[in-house]
Amino acid sequence: MAEPGASTLAEKIETLFRTVRRPNREQYSNEDVARACREATGETFSATYLWQLRTGKRDNPTKRHLEALAGFFHVSPAYFFDDRSEEIVAELALLEALRDAGVRNMALRAVELSPEALDTVSDVIETIARREAARGKPSP
Repeated sequence: MAEPGASTLAEKIETLFRTVRRPNREQYSNEDVARACREATGETFSATYLWQLRTGKRDNPTKRHLEALAGFFHVSPAYFFDDRSEEIVAELALLEALRDAGVRNMALRAVELSPEALDTVSDVIETIARREAARGKPSP
């Protein structure tokens, strides 16, 4: 989910790292993303440079660098400039969740449920999420 008020370039990039994850739900490393951006642009794009963008130490990337980052994270380059970035990341988080076969299967089965049954399923999921949080398991 987007960080509330994520408005700087660094905050927006960091939100993408937290939202878009590998299929096993681990975060991508700076090197993974930098390598993909280098391959996409053919330009210099190091893990250090990406770290500087993520931390706000640098905040003026080239258009091609932003396009490469947007491509890697499956967002429009406008995400970095748009006031609707939180909405975009929320939609992206949903799409990322639906890439998980178990989540997708559950969502497809839920389409046929009544509103009351959906409320029950939501309550069960919320209870399990609270229990896992209490045991120190992070939510995806």
